[in-house]
Amino acid sequence: MKKIISIGIFIFAIILTIRLFCGIYIHDEFAEKHFFIKYRPCWKWTFYSPLGMSDNKIEELSEENQIEQKYFNEFVRNQGLSR
Repeated sequence: MKKIISIGIFIFAIILTIRLFCGIYIHDEFAEKHFFIKYRPCWKWTFYSPLGMSDNKIEELSEENQIEQKYFNEFVRNQGLSR
């Protein structure tokens, strides 16, 4: 019984670590999905750019889309991905 509980805790810890430190971003130009490793833990799994490749500014977006764009910039664009 202890072995089953230990295995369950180990599997849960691995899944939690993957969830916190890995993610998927949608390329802002080609709309392809890419797996990546985050530089810090974050519960968010999918990252996308509401601006895409348009000439609009972040101030023109709604608050929800501004937050989404900031996450995309922090985790994807500033780390050298999606270029």
